[in-house]
Amino acid sequence: MKSENSQFDIIVIGGGATGCGVALDAASRGFKTLLLEKNDFASGTSSRSTKLLHGGVRYLESAIKHLDKEQYNLVKSSLRERYLLIQNAPHLCHKIALLTPLYKWYEIPYIFTGLTIYDLLSGKKTLGRSKIISKKRAIKEFPSLKKDGLKGCVQYYDGQFNDMRMNITIAKTAERYGAKLLNYTEVKDFIKENGKIKGVIFYDKIEDKNKEAFAKVVINATGPFTDTIRKLDNPHCEEIMQVSSGIHIAVDKSYAPRNEGLLIPKTEDGRVLFILPWEDACIIGTTDEPAEVDEYPKAKEKEIDYLIRHINMYFDVKVTKDDIKSVWSGLRPLVKNSSTNDTASIVRDHYIKISESNLVTITGGKWTTFRKMAEDTINYIIPHFKLSPKNRCITEEIIYYGSEGFDENYKNKLLESNYFDKEILNHLIKNYGTKTEEIIHIAQKENLGDKLLESKPIILAEIIYAIRKEYARKPLDFLVRRTSLAETDLNSAKKALDTTVEIFSKELDWDNETKNNVKAEALKILSDAI
Repeated sequence: MKSENSQFDIIVIGGGATGCGVALDAASRGFKTLLLEKNDFASGTSSRSTKLLHGGVRYLESAIKHLDKEQYNLVKSSLRERYLLIQNAPHLCHKIALLTPLYKWYEIPYIFTGLTIYDLLSGKKTLGRSKIISKKRAIKEFPSLKKDGLKGCVQYYDGQFNDMRMNITIAKTAERYGAKLLNYTEVKDFIKENGKIKGVIFYDKIEDKNKEAFAKVVINATGPFTDTIRKLDNPHCEEIMQVSSGIHIAVDKSYAPRNEGLLIPKTEDGRVLFILPWEDACIIGTTDEPAEVDEYPKAKEKEIDYLIRHINMYFDVKVTKDDIKSVWSGLRPLVKNSSTNDTASIVRDHYIKISESNLVTITGGKWTTFRKMAEDTINYIIPHFKLSPKNRCITEEIIYYGSEGFDENYKNKLLESNYFDKEILNHLIKNYGTKTEEIIHIAQKENLGDKLLESKPIILAEIIYAIRKEYARKPLDFLVRRTSLAETDLNSAKKALDTTVEIFSKELDWDNETKNNVKAEALKILSDAI
């Protein structure tokens, strides 16, 4: 007999941006929702992005050149979603100025016109108007820029965000609306009646046992792993994914100004590259290489060489491999296009399909459009499964966890307090928003106000908060996905591991064998690929 605790309206498989977005949309419409994630939330593609909320400058150029309405509409929709995220999660999302350096006179009107169209597509939701910047001013704003032959720059605005923390924030917001979200729970099989899916069998890695859950609808939102779940349903189904890898490298923050990034408009293979300030580093990316699906994809040497080669075409201060503080690779969940094998040319629109056994698959898309993808998915399944929502979609208006009551006044009030120095307070505010006070409370009550590392503003209380409030179950959940430490400074993450393991062990009551095994696993991942 099915227990009430195992019966749901909707089960979502996958705890990245898309899966958590679907769980939020479903729960906020009144559906009893369960989300299952094989590893940690944002442990895949969703924590390995370029950290930009954007419409896609490259897609707009392609849309205009080829009169492609599909790409045009994708850019326009993405710009609207960019605006909504900055409005509804202001502690994690903000606008950023981007310079495009140009070394030929004819490029200036071409790029300026294109970016002006980009602005116009935003309508009233624009973040600022594009403008031409002189060589002198460009060098002042971006001192490391190559000066020889520079004619000028075009400056435009896009959105920047903290992807890993945004993923956790979406999960916490879904929880606020009643969703149940479980990480480290791997779906092993589907439960079927008369050939139709009625539930799932999943393995709880923490409790080390198999469990069952039942639902009217099961949604596959596993990104690059989409075909793996589809084949669990039907081993003979045709694969629909064409995965590609995109790597990023982190170097010292001195390579980029604090509040401005660089867009390299065209590489040797027709891509764009971004050089961006990120936390206390500068990140550079990305590449586009065909890839195999892997939980921990490794950056290839030729991808690293590609980035360094292109950076050094635009920098006077040369970057070498010795300057790299961290490197990571993410997998793009691209839907196959029968007319091309070139992953760089595939449109990043989303794809929804229902199998013969009623498995719903949502895939494709990009970070910026996760909310729209979720809305379209729930809109699609309501009539198909004859579901009865309690209300319409409200995710356009939802203020995300940590942004309730967040504004400049709140921020300034905290900064004027004497809880910690301004560096620590700024770090807490931009990562936790209005939940900063909960971390301060833990720090004061439990004497956990010390820094995790002397050179970083992260404090010990954040580890406890991550365990108690943000689903952290293992040390790397904190070092890689609740903070950006491993992505910006891998050696510092390794130095912080011992202290982090000790706090996890004490809070979760691990025995010595468990503690040693967890530490060994974490060291291997940090040494191989995060």
